[in-house]
Amino acid sequence: MMGDRKYRQRGYQDTGREERESRPKARQENFGPRTPKMPGTHAVSRCGGCGGVLPEGIDPKGKCPRCGFELHSCKQCAYFDTSARFECTQPVLVRIPRKDVKNECGFYSLRFTVERQTTLPQGARPQRNDPRQAFENLFKK
Repeated sequence: MMGDRKYRQRGYQDTGREERESRPKARQENFGPRTPKMPGTHAVSRCGGCGGVLPEGIDPKGKCPRCGFELHSCKQCAYFDTSARFECTQPVLVRIPRKDVKNECGFYSLRFTVERQTTLPQGARPQRNDPRQAFENLFKK
């Protein structure tokens, strides 16, 4: 029996071992309400120059209120992709050489990203009490 094996270690291709039966795994349900500790998400647009969050309803043809970066530029566009032809996923005919200056592209769409909400909304924030009041609240009935 040892001569027909490729390796001489014990346990390799032993026939005395019983086969395991495969059990179907329980399927996890991803539906239903989220747990309270799970962070929410929100869509935001960030400036391509300073990285700051742009306010909602900002004019896409305007400038960033923090740094003055032109918003109607390739860097702020949802179709901007450095690996695509002419660095745009849309069928543009001519390459736009400067990606950070204002242009008149007809395909322009302001880029939004989905980010986790790491802060609580204004109404859900707990009110700050002094330490003495917090200690007394522990023993209230």
